[in-house]
Amino acid sequence: MQKGEMLRENFIHLARVALSGRTQDVQVFLYRVAKNRDTDPEVSDVLVELLRKNPAGLSPLKDAGEIPVPVDAESRFHLLRLEENPVLPHEPVYTDDVRAVLERLVRERERLSELLHAGLDPTRTVLFTGPPGVGKTLAARWIARETGRPLLILDLSAVMSSYLGRTGSNLRHVLDYAKSVKCVLLLDEFDAVAKRRDDFGEIGELKRLVTVLLQELDDWPPSGLLIAATNHSELLDPAVWRRFEQQVDFPLPQKEGVRAFIECLLGEEVSEVREWTEVLSLAFSRHSFSDIEREINLARRAAVLNGKDLVFYLSELINAERLSKRDRIRLAVGLTGTGLVSQRRAHEITGVARETIRGRLRTRGGKESGECKR
Repeated sequence: MQKGEMLRENFIHLARVALSGRTQDVQVFLYRVAKNRDTDPEVSDVLVELLRKNPAGLSPLKDAGEIPVPVDAESRFHLLRLEENPVLPHEPVYTDDVRAVLERLVRERERLSELLHAGLDPTRTVLFTGPPGVGKTLAARWIARETGRPLLILDLSAVMSSYLGRTGSNLRHVLDYAKSVKCVLLLDEFDAVAKRRDDFGEIGELKRLVTVLLQELDDWPPSGLLIAATNHSELLDPAVWRRFEQQVDFPLPQKEGVRAFIECLLGEEVSEVREWTEVLSLAFSRHSFSDIEREINLARRAAVLNGKDLVFYLSELINAERLSKRDRIRLAVGLTGTGLVSQRRAHEITGVARETIRGRLRTRGGKESGECKR
């Protein structure tokens, strides 16, 4: 096809899409034209710049102000939870691999024009997997904050209407709205609507929902970012996995991550924050971030309400029964060796005999003395 004919076809198609009133489809088409630099590099450059600046200086939600937030026809409850300016309760702590992916997703939005010039789209769909409480929702909120976009969270309890036949309609309304806004959309507990289609325990409506999701994932515009999160990845339909451009697994935090997270939570509330961070990171090994945060916040509340030192309640958090014998000894030595508690109190907390604690302390002291001599 000649250059003139190509421009004519593009113009006619753009007019047809624009008259349909679907702003997101106009953006998708313009992205496609902008990436095709062979037809007219100058036009491509202009479109790239327009797409980069749009919307200029306005909130994405205000741009969509004429479109009402979708609600369930029966209950009239909003199907989406909107966070126009996402606020994080604390900075997230992730493994290097997870953080690298999250930072790349942000850079793709910051350097969108460079990707378009290279004929590439930014990542449009991402799947977060991992056990509960490891920071999947927090990661979506962090991406939204770093990219300066609102976060839209799908309320699955509202979408799953008591009249199940409306669930597909509810889901389409949510996704159509999110497509019209330059945002980060989080589909939380994704497995609730994306179960395997060979699960014979589910009725046909849920199977049809998977088909709707597959179509929407394939057609998601590059102007937005769709993030789905699940605690039960084994329940997902295999076809759903293939539709996501990026998959990120959030593991339970390791000791270094636990240590950094606890230090962030305690701040300057205890004078021996480094020592308590070390001890609690051992006590909370193999725990999720949400479990750790809940337990420490309970201790902080108790200290405020009862007028006692926070240190007393921090020591109450240590459940030595969940630890191996080796870890209990390490914990007892850590508690007494740093002067946090007496040997008697360390014995009460961990069950380790005071003679064992004294012997380990003497051994450790001898090693440290020998290292100093060397």
